[in-house]
Amino acid sequence: MESLGLFNYWVFIALMMSGFYLLLSARNLIKKVIGLNLFQTSVFVFYISTGKVEGGAVPIAAPGVDVYSNPLPHVLILTAIVVGVASTAIGLSLILRIKDEYGTIEEDEVDAQDVLS
Repeated sequence: MESLGLFNYWVFIALMMSGFYLLLSARNLIKKVIGLNLFQTSVFVFYISTGKVEGGAVPIAAPGVDVYSNPLPHVLILTAIVVGVASTAIGLSLILRIKDEYGTIEEDEVDAQDVLS
């Protein structure tokens, strides 16, 4: 039963490794962006899951509350989500530009056309 207590870490590892594998193995540029997003989501899951304190309360001063949860990891993840959406949009727009220029989004074909010119 101890391994079920660490379920969030197993989700983190599975998302990170699948995103990393997709990033390294895919030759399609859109699949690489999806791999980066999976990798990024795994980091979000990790930070959010470690930010919760067992028995911690909302950080508002109240009588009888001694343990508070730190809101900083959640705030940092909100900022990271906004940055992630922006970088995904820039990546996809660059892929559109590559598609217009080379006629393909396959990395091997783009490299082959660069060698020929």
